[in-house]
Amino acid sequence: MLNIRPANPKDIINIQRCNQLCLPENYPAHYWALCLVSWPHASFLAEDASGRIVGYVLASVEPIDDDHSHLLVGHINSLAVIRRYRRLGIAKRLMDISKESMTSMHHIQYIQLNVRVSNRAALALYRDALGYTIHCIEHKYYADGENAFSMRLWIHGAPSTAHTRQERQTVLRALCQYASHKGQLLLACVRRSRSPQR
Repeated sequence: MLNIRPANPKDIINIQRCNQLCLPENYPAHYWALCLVSWPHASFLAEDASGRIVGYVLASVEPIDDDHSHLLVGHINSLAVIRRYRRLGIAKRLMDISKESMTSMHHIQYIQLNVRVSNRAALALYRDALGYTIHCIEHKYYADGENAFSMRLWIHGAPSTAHTRQERQTVLRALCQYASHKGQLLLACVRRSRSPQR
């Protein structure tokens, strides 16, 4: 039996443990604290019957930019579910609850997030199950140099035309670049393995 509840600062250490088991990107403790204190209604966690945190969503609400401080955007900063609890709909439930909570408290224009171009499972969740669309590619967004799709779920304002031709072209271009990069690495490994040993 899983319980989903709002995250609070007392949960930070256990959320970080979950984060470190699931993702290579880890925020410092003070960033977790900032999000949980500043936007207590935006972040949620899932815990098993023993109280162990098995998933979470860390979110925030901020102005679009300095020139439009009255226009707000939701940010999904981090989402993770421990491997053995995946494919149970936990990530979708966390995302839905966070969205519902953020939009009930604020007049948000859209919610945005970033996802690795190679993370097909997450891309399917965000695009196909939750309705996010690709806004652009953030080149070398991650520490290891991988590109990210910047995705948005429009709440107010712009139309939410999912799966447009432009979006499909963006996805295809990014996946081709990723495959080309991986192919070059594989080719280099093959060449090294065939070179005579000295």
